[in-house]
Amino acid sequence: MTTQGGTLIIGATGGIGAAVARSFAGQSPLTLAGRNGEKLQPLAAELGAHTYPLDVGFESHVRTLFGGLDGLETVVYAAGAALPQPLAEADAAKVRSVWNANYFGVLWTLKYGLPRLAQGGRLYVIGARPELVTARGFSQYAASKAAVARALEIARLETRGKTLTLVLPPAVDTPLWAQVGRAPRGALAPEAVAAALLADRAGPGVDELRVG
Repeated sequence: MTTQGGTLIIGATGGIGAAVARSFAGQSPLTLAGRNGEKLQPLAAELGAHTYPLDVGFESHVRTLFGGLDGLETVVYAAGAALPQPLAEADAAKVRSVWNANYFGVLWTLKYGLPRLAQGGRLYVIGARPELVTARGFSQYAASKAAVARALEIARLETRGKTLTLVLPPAVDTPLWAQVGRAPRGALAPEAVAAALLADRAGPGVDELRVG
């Protein structure tokens, strides 16, 4: 059975993803996808949403997800990982986790999601401002986010009638910072990012959305 229309949030159990899900709830049919099923189910029950547990690092998971969706109005890719470490201590498993969440998940979403996105539809990808992630230990995070930005540039050349938006917030106060220590002072609330996406969805659409 294929679900028609609506909004899909990938990485819905993260700080930004959950805030976006709550912001978009009631706007259209909502599908929440994420790896943490224990968090996904209660959130979906709260919002009256459909759920799909998946690991974005597996192409087959993303292919199957979009195989059950069509005519989507909005897709928000909010999955991500940081796992900072010095280059001299680079751990293969951590590197793969970062690239799977930050880059390969986006790649598979572009491959399988764009054909399921309706004309006039929007795809939002949460990126990172280069000047804010050029820091010791963040080589793989910064590199994977830069790769996504360039991939979206090419995807726009290959896609017509659909808006692909790279979202660039400042530091956002989410559980991702637990991998580092704590969020920096003045970090933006995830609800502010969600509100910016909802406001942009009502407008003409942009390639890059700077929040805050």
